[in-house]
Amino acid sequence: MSHLQQSLSASSVAETLATYDEWAGAYDADVQSQGYIAPELASEYVARYLSSSGASMADARILDAGCGTGLVGQHLARRGARHIDGVDLSPRMLDVARRHAGVYEALTAADLGQRLDVASGSYDVLTCVGTLTQGHVGPDALDELRRVVKVGGLMVMTVRDSVWRRNGYEDKVKNFIAEGKARLMTDDFEVRRVAKDVDLVYVTLQVL
Repeated sequence: MSHLQQSLSASSVAETLATYDEWAGAYDADVQSQGYIAPELASEYVARYLSSSGASMADARILDAGCGTGLVGQHLARRGARHIDGVDLSPRMLDVARRHAGVYEALTAADLGQRLDVASGSYDVLTCVGTLTQGHVGPDALDELRRVVKVGGLMVMTVRDSVWRRNGYEDKVKNFIAEGKARLMTDDFEVRRVAKDVDLVYVTLQVL
């Protein structure tokens, strides 16, 4: 079974952690071989909506939640981001992310299924790419991710299309919108092909 299959079939946090710690050294090469473009697309969404609001990528405080080896952070940095923090479950994935000098200001091991050691409204932007899927973090984690973004701030997240409806992510996001906690920044939820046989729903929200 591949590391990806192991991660999607994980039934506990401990199992997910073990899989990603083991995968860390080969992760970037593995996803590159599949033509994985999700991090690059997420950085495009961030740049587009910061620009449309008149905000500066260079000044924005960004939290890359589930940052892994730092692929999203690298793309954000290439677009001018200077203040990026990252959190991830796997210490070994974070070790790889630390090799990208100057991308992250801080990298911290954290379980996104638990309360983060971050003050409410700390960030202008939150990204969460490749983490909201089967065997990873469920839809309830979105409350905590929203908490750490300031009012008026941006959340750019991906959800694996195969679990978007089935696992409750769509209902959770639509409840945010209906309850006035966030508004959708796109005309609809956008499904993008990001690798061979992998479709992700891109969710771009402004926190209200």
